[in-house]
Amino acid sequence: MLDIKFIRQNPNKVKEGCRKKQVKVDIDKVLELDEKRRNYLKEVEALRFEQKKLGKDKIERAKKLKAKIKRIEPQLKKTESEFNKLVKQIPNLPQDDVPEGKDESDNVVLREVGRKPKFDFKFKDYLEISQKLDLIDVKRAAKVSGSRFGFLKNEAAILEFALINFVFEELLKEGFIPIIPPVLIKPEMMEAMGYLERQKEEMYFIEKDNLYLVGTSEQIMGPMHSGEILKEKELPKRYIGFSSCFRREAGSYGKDTRGILRVHQFDKVEMFSFAKPEQSIKEHKFLLSLEEKLMEALKIPYRVIQMCTGDLGDPAASKCDIEAWIPSEGRYRETHSTSNCTDFQARRLNIRYRDKKGNLGFVHTLNGTAFAIGRTLIAIIENYQQKDGSIKVPQVLQKYTNFKKIG
Repeated sequence: MLDIKFIRQNPNKVKEGCRKKQVKVDIDKVLELDEKRRNYLKEVEALRFEQKKLGKDKIERAKKLKAKIKRIEPQLKKTESEFNKLVKQIPNLPQDDVPEGKDESDNVVLREVGRKPKFDFKFKDYLEISQKLDLIDVKRAAKVSGSRFGFLKNEAAILEFALINFVFEELLKEGFIPIIPPVLIKPEMMEAMGYLERQKEEMYFIEKDNLYLVGTSEQIMGPMHSGEILKEKELPKRYIGFSSCFRREAGSYGKDTRGILRVHQFDKVEMFSFAKPEQSIKEHKFLLSLEEKLMEALKIPYRVIQMCTGDLGDPAASKCDIEAWIPSEGRYRETHSTSNCTDFQARRLNIRYRDKKGNLGFVHTLNGTAFAIGRTLIAIIENYQQKDGSIKVPQVLQKYTNFKKIG
């Protein structure tokens, strides 16, 4: 959430940030409730202070003070509840260099990297290739689980583990701490990460256990240090985690229902970083550079997109996507994203650091996709397909697969 002091001092800037993100929040009402709750707090504190000063002989006055506090406290509680609910609706403000826009059509292409493959044969899409080579089975997955699921089989399953081994090996060199996180998360932790205000319909919720299934790995990695004070010398503190992720894909019916592009369950390797405020812009560029390094190692053509204000999501102040070239579609599709969430999540989670002078401050949180496995496999299968129907394995993965070709 935003610092209430910042909102008080910069109401117009907050209103402008909400407008750019196309989020409607009554900032004047937030400030009105803030003032109201502060007045109630002052009044209650003053009455309690007077209570403490009263001698034992002033019983009647003490009773009147107690009764007055009892009348005010429900009003204070109600006002605080209204204030907290409304202030949590305010998204993180976009950074100044983020292009203004309404939706993905206003995103900005920063660069295109790599040569798109030129086939001297009639190329196929990944699902046709995969079904012939018995790599992906969506029919049997639909039989046992319903639509938007798939079995990865044979060499495709081995390729998944090759990607995981490759990225872990590369990022351990950069000082990342490897973790396998839980995939179930408490509602208060999911809310603190900023994903429930406007993305609740995307989440799978297990009502009986009061737990959400994570929709992306950073949702569980961010709260790891909730309520903690990190040491300045630890920062940036970087993690690399692998997990399965779950999304309902609410509202996306009819979109990419064929195959494994848009599914309810997928595996992902995710980077997460806790940084000092003055480090976060540089750290964001660093995470993006790692994503590009991984794509370049696979030799898959891609482009880098800077997201506009209307396509950022609540927690992000700045975000970039990487999209891989998919020959059968003749276009790029998202495989990676990386976001700088500044102190928005850290304030909700109360994650701070202590500097050399002993001062406390909130960390900045950042996340970045190392590999969304399913979509990366799609890009590999399509870009590395051969005339005889086989698939070449990217050279960097061959030492993990023990085969150079599929089919």
